[in-house]
Amino acid sequence: MIRIKICCIGSIAESQIAISFGASAIGLVGKMPSGQGPISDDLILQIVRSVPPPVATFLLTSETTIDGIIIHHQRVYTSTIQIVDKLKKGTYGEIKTKLPGIKIVQVIHVRNDRSIEEALEVSEKVDALLLDSGNPDLALKELGGTGRTHNWELSRKIVEQTKVPVFLAGGLHSGNVRKAIDLVQPFGVDVCSGVRTDEKLDRKKLEEFFKAVCG
Repeated sequence: MIRIKICCIGSIAESQIAISFGASAIGLVGKMPSGQGPISDDLILQIVRSVPPPVATFLLTSETTIDGIIIHHQRVYTSTIQIVDKLKKGTYGEIKTKLPGIKIVQVIHVRNDRSIEEALEVSEKVDALLLDSGNPDLALKELGGTGRTHNWELSRKIVEQTKVPVFLAGGLHSGNVRKAIDLVQPFGVDVCSGVRTDEKLDRKKLEEFFKAVCG
């Protein structure tokens, strides 16, 4: 069964809608340099408290140091931390030691063959990977929410070679998600703009997306 994560959740109401359609996880976007969906940590905490188990709550954090990531998480208490940039100071093991029981998902922005090497190296230290279409090397970093797809052939190679679950993100919508799943064979898919109209969660697009994923 393909897991479906609905990202860029902006309110308790949006969270409830996503869960009612069958979302396995919701994504809550913290402060970002660019992209869709950032909300305050206070609102993230309110949403987290409203989400029933076993639905997972993902904090999307742009922090790149262990201390920054831990402090961010301690303001919101999600079940999962999604690190959207490269870890620059500290180790994943330190996060696991200081936040036992919290899952760690590292985003890999798939751009070229080097992304495969990066994914395989990181996969040994985290609970899952999420493959997206950003570019953290730009002056104004793109760390998600671009609405663009990437080279799914590269993503397939990552899925084939890694031992941890892999979520596929980046420009997915009801018209292309089935093709992406068939090619990449991910553990789960992640969608933001593909189920939104005027930046608001769209029930019709959600329904079409779930139908496309679940057949």
